[in-house]
Amino acid sequence: MYQYDQYDHLIVRERIAQYRDQVRRRLADELTEAEFVPLRLQNGLYMQRHAYMLRIAVPYGLLASKQMRMFAHIARKYDRGYGHFTTRQNIQFNWVELEQTPDILTDLASVEMHAIQTSGNCIRNTTSDPYAGVAADEIIDPRPYAEVLRQWSTFHPEFIALPRKFKVAINGAVEDRAAIAIHDIGLTVVRNEAGEIGFKFMAGGGMGRTPIIGSVIRDFLPWQHLLTYTEAVMRVYNQHGRRDNKYKARIKILLKALGVEEFTRQVEAEWVDLKDGPETLTIEEMQRVIDYFQPPAYKQLDDSDVVAAQAGNKAFANWVNRNVKPHKQPGYAAVVLSLKKTGVPPGDATAEQMDFMADLADRYSFGELRVTHEQNVVLADVEQSQLFALWQEAKAHGLATPNIGLLTDMICCPGGDFCSLANAKSLPIAAAISERFDNLDFQHDIGEIELNISGCINACGHHHVGSIGVLGVDKDGSEWYQVSIGGAQGNNAAIGKIIGPSFSALQMPEVIDRLLKVYLRERFEDESFADCAQRLGVAPFKEFVYATPIAEKGGRLVGEDEYV
Repeated sequence: MYQYDQYDHLIVRERIAQYRDQVRRRLADELTEAEFVPLRLQNGLYMQRHAYMLRIAVPYGLLASKQMRMFAHIARKYDRGYGHFTTRQNIQFNWVELEQTPDILTDLASVEMHAIQTSGNCIRNTTSDPYAGVAADEIIDPRPYAEVLRQWSTFHPEFIALPRKFKVAINGAVEDRAAIAIHDIGLTVVRNEAGEIGFKFMAGGGMGRTPIIGSVIRDFLPWQHLLTYTEAVMRVYNQHGRRDNKYKARIKILLKALGVEEFTRQVEAEWVDLKDGPETLTIEEMQRVIDYFQPPAYKQLDDSDVVAAQAGNKAFANWVNRNVKPHKQPGYAAVVLSLKKTGVPPGDATAEQMDFMADLADRYSFGELRVTHEQNVVLADVEQSQLFALWQEAKAHGLATPNIGLLTDMICCPGGDFCSLANAKSLPIAAAISERFDNLDFQHDIGEIELNISGCINACGHHHVGSIGVLGVDKDGSEWYQVSIGGAQGNNAAIGKIIGPSFSALQMPEVIDRLLKVYLRERFEDESFADCAQRLGVAPFKEFVYATPIAEKGGRLVGEDEYV
């Protein structure tokens, strides 16, 4: 993984010193809160509903074990004993004290981490495939390119005051596991007919108030021009993106207004002045970065049937089936540690669990971990012969729930329990659904399904691309939940469609149950929920869900008039 050089260390140290003085001046009332807001946001510090929240950058989700241990230390010393992994492969701490934040950043710097550009109208953390470098279907490891983008975009003077935040994702495999279509820029590594490496370049994707699937603006961009072409896109956005209305300030709105052809024409025109300029990548520069991502010292092993070796152990077989992923190196596997145990908010991990995951990484996976945008943690390089021992240990620490890709492996934002932007709570909805469908046999019968929950229209929970999406809304001061179906991420990304009037919180488990009943009744063999919903349309789901009133616990009917 990438390691800081002298310039990185110097930049981070200087930024912390600058920020420490800004905090001192704020605490001494030498800065007003209005003056301080942009300064703290530049360092990842938000004021949320109850306390300050610090968001820490995890570049493309890749962590060393010492960095995970630092998260555990921060959770234990400065927070309430846990952290929350996010859909941008970052981590958030929700209960930090302002006066302690410079010390937290100093602690982070000791393990080559920071919180720079995790907020504000700038280029955010570039996300990627959590199985990058090990995936069996990988074309080329995307992480060096993500690292080049990170270095280029951090403190880029032209792009520190964009119309709105800007998100980039990069995928290097046949299967898109980075959700590139819902990003401002989505990059896919491809080879042309000559075998040369380049990128399929998408722009204008995003969720929020106006969810849009990104458009391909170049089928093949030679890798040498990654930065110059990205800069051309950013310049067009920076010049013409709307700043009069924050809700229409994203690049997706600009691209939609101009049309794909005109937007592309402007980008290409801008690129004329940049192409082959000083930011053109050279083989030497790329090799410098690629050297940081060399594969670990794998043993020469053969693949083995680990389930057969533990014949009759259904629990282990289920875990292997759901949580163990194929690896390009024979004899190895990637393991997903589930942060979705029933009763635990999705994405949350305690300090003890973070220390434990770091220990597992050291003993089983060359000391590295990955954060997924589905809010789980991956050990990418586990010997197949050690899977049973790893499973036993992970299970004892609540990290081996065999539900990856299933109903309870849901994405969920912090919602109204923490976020000041949220219209409704999302974590209690996730908890109620997890409790209702805790039967793993039933979940395995349903098969893969993505249930995504957001507490507001900003869509941090990716509800638009969930097989089932749940959006918290406010109606006259009350919390209600709008449901959409048929959304999808990945190669066949799609925006879900709303089924009808919203529901109360206590009705949501029954709503999910009714949607599943329609799916189980109507699906073809091996047909996913998303495919089934897209084939049938909303009508049969809507008809069944609203056919009879849904009672809350205790028999009270809510919204009955709307459903009959």
